[in-house]
Amino acid sequence: MSLPMPKRVPKVGFYYHYKHDPNGSVNNYAYEVVGVGFHTEEDVRTGEEHFLVYRPLYEASVYQASKDLGIPCFDARPLEMWMEDVMKDGETVPRFKLITDPEIISQLEVVREEMYPKS
Repeated sequence: MSLPMPKRVPKVGFYYHYKHDPNGSVNNYAYEVVGVGFHTEEDVRTGEEHFLVYRPLYEASVYQASKDLGIPCFDARPLEMWMEDVMKDGETVPRFKLITDPEIISQLEVVREEMYPKS
């Protein structure tokens, strides 16, 4: 059996959720995309065959779970939900937007290493 491939996938990297406040801390509503997950069952609901695997770069529940369990923990959401557009202030915007500014990426890399140190 071959795995069904998603139609589109985001790049691995850092993203802001549409709720990110540019006047707030650099890591508010910031996430790191680490990969795509494939559902292991055949009787999966349409639209949930693929998941985006990511982690928050602020103190959300997954961060706390990683600390409590002592192992890396990640969020997963249906891939199509990650890729979709939403309405904000009457405008259509991406739910998550890739961060391309090298200075912000450098700052988020520091945040990531502090939050999720490699052991």
